[in-house]
Amino acid sequence: MLHIVNKSPFECSALESCLRVAQPGAAVLLIEDGIYAATAGTAVAERVRRPAEGVRLFALAPDIEARGMQGRIVEGVELVDYAGFVDLVTSHSAVQSWL
Repeated sequence: MLHIVNKSPFECSALESCLRVAQPGAAVLLIEDGIYAATAGTAVAERVRRPAEGVRLFALAPDIEARGMQGRIVEGVELVDYAGFVDLVTSHSAVQSWL
């Protein structure tokens, strides 16, 4: 399953809920304000750095660039462009958006 989180972890608990239920083989894509979860040196950085076993974390690069966050992303978070976003959607059997 692909989980998409678009809310800041500093404003709501969508990311924490998502990471709690994500199963091995799942992917989590951070978009829009959700990319703030991937910012190094924050209270949630460690949780993002070490998701559940077998869960991969991605962040949408254009959203990172739009917010001036380049170079401040937690190690291990993979950056994807819009084509990579489409690839993630098509390579997973289901998509869950966390609102």
